[in-house]
Amino acid sequence: MGLEIVKNLILNAVVLSFMYIIATLGFAFIFNMMGVLNFAHGAVYMTSAFVCYYLSLWFGINNWLSLLLTIVVMGLLGILVERVAFTPFAASLPRLIMIAVAIITVMTTTTTVAAGTRNLIIDSFAHGTSSILGLLVSNERLLIAGIGFVLLAAVLIVVNKTTIGKQMQAIAQDRVGAALQGIRITRVSAIVCAVGFALAAIAGSMMGSLQKISPTMGDQLLVRILMIVMLAGVGSMNGLIITGFILGIIDSFLPFYIPGSAASAVSAVAVLVLLLLKPKGFFGHEM
Repeated sequence: MGLEIVKNLILNAVVLSFMYIIATLGFAFIFNMMGVLNFAHGAVYMTSAFVCYYLSLWFGINNWLSLLLTIVVMGLLGILVERVAFTPFAASLPRLIMIAVAIITVMTTTTTVAAGTRNLIIDSFAHGTSSILGLLVSNERLLIAGIGFVLLAAVLIVVNKTTIGKQMQAIAQDRVGAALQGIRITRVSAIVCAVGFALAAIAGSMMGSLQKISPTMGDQLLVRILMIVMLAGVGSMNGLIITGFILGIIDSFLPFYIPGSAASAVSAVAVLVLLLLKPKGFFGHEM
């Protein structure tokens, strides 16, 4: 394997890892703070890419404004879903699963009708290339890695250093106790869902500029999200970073040696073996 190939694979691993982490943070936000497994998170990721694409196409606005509007739209959708689905049925896993199936069906059907079988891709957020260590790298990939790093740092600061973050942690530990301390559960839950959906929107829109978007693009991501959460251990936000990079490296390097579908199977088996060795994950507690 040549040095340039190694550099490209490492760069791909970094970009992919940041997108995995940002998308997983949205899922983990909702699960850790509300105890809700949002199985529709992959569909939210996919729908966000289409919303960003069609906002730009229909209204003739630039990608950045489309991204901003997509974040707002999906954040508001997160609040709506929290109000009508997550909070009322948080204690019933079967109902939450049925709600997730309904959301997935609606989103997938809508995007399939809108896009058909066409191969769509969001226009680049950053054109041109830059030279890093003698390797020409697209500015798009550098931008995505940079945004991923900034968002990751921002989320960790909010969770660990701010008042709202401490309220989120209090609710995650004991909802009744948090309510008795005067924390407004409904307000914090709405913020959690809005942030979770917004993070999925950013990940979907940014990756939509690198990969072709399709109604099934969220399916594989959801599997990766569940792998990362289980490997990290439930409740460990910091652990998501490490396991996100591990899976990003695996998914970047394995396809170079093994055909695509086989590489996915091998990575899934590797995760299964790790979970057999560490049922509670590496940094948290068991699901």
